[in-house]
Amino acid sequence: MTGLAAAGPIPRHVAIIMDGNGRWARDRGRSREFGHRAGMIAAGRAVDAALAAGVPVLTLFAFSDENWRRPTTEVSALLSGLELQLRRGVEAGLRKKGVAVRVLGELGRLSPRQRTAITNVVEGTRGGERLHLNVALSYGARSEIARAARRLAEHVERGALAAAEIDETMLAANLDTAGLPDPDLLIRTSGELRVSNFLLWQIAYAELHFTPVLWPDFTQRHFNDAIATYQRRERRYGGVAAAEEVAC
Repeated sequence: MTGLAAAGPIPRHVAIIMDGNGRWARDRGRSREFGHRAGMIAAGRAVDAALAAGVPVLTLFAFSDENWRRPTTEVSALLSGLELQLRRGVEAGLRKKGVAVRVLGELGRLSPRQRTAITNVVEGTRGGERLHLNVALSYGARSEIARAARRLAEHVERGALAAAEIDETMLAANLDTAGLPDPDLLIRTSGELRVSNFLLWQIAYAELHFTPVLWPDFTQRHFNDAIATYQRRERRYGGVAAAEEVAC
């Protein structure tokens, strides 16, 4: 049993908004692309940290719907870097480490080559049982929920489903994260205090952890610190604490 496991429950699902690459690069007088490359290295550290801590599911916010609005050169460099990291990930041993990769988001906006790289890494890591790694790419929570609603509406149109039958469980089963537990812990780096259209449905009861550390500087120690903070919190899910219930 690791020290973290001895201290309290390990979150079943940790989600991370990886923020601060640009500022990290600017502080060093380098390009944003340089910062994104450093951020990808940090993503690899986060995967190893999750494996070491025994976290079953890790979701990384790599590229948002809104990121398409950035300069074309930056978008191209970022997506090319992500494609390379996905290819190298399989070669570097994600499969051997027991990591299964799933990619969330509107993948139709990606190039055929990028979609092929995604298919290869998903197929190449299928069956991994130690860690389910979700990479949110061309992802936005509002568009994800809209896609789920459209799928349900299509079922209703075909007569395969009655509108009255639609409930929270059914909608969740049509989200990109279908079949996985909702995040217990959401981490955001760089000191920003917002969730930026990320997993809006799934983080309804997640514990939030904000750190001023810029993403390229994020290490296993920071990951463990976030889990330790999570372990000290009392999760109520809209109810009352056990002590308060006894007092009543």
